Amino acid sequence: MEKRRHAASEELCRAILSLQTPEECEAFLEDICTIRELQDMAQRFAVAAMLDAGKNYQDISKETGASTATISRVSRCLNYGSLGYRTVLDRRKEEQA
Repeated sequence: MEKRRHAASEELCRAILSLQTPEECEAFLEDICTIRELQDMAQRFAVAAMLDAGKNYQDISKETGASTATISRVSRCLNYGSLGYRTVLDRRKEEQA
């Protein structure tokens, strides 16, 4: 069962990597996610960017509506996770420079 789940996850990653434009990515995410799931992911990414910019939990919560539990979870992932947030945030900074 675990092997099958991993294969499905890998296939999803390959599908995402095949997207070539932000518009294609947005269309795919709108099709594969519920509105709530998409909102939650966007919120968590915004929280990660704000934490990376040095904002405090209270300001992040006010600005995003995220709970302190969500902010804490994102902070743990940002600092001790699989480097997913870090990779994306660093690449976005490079693009903007």
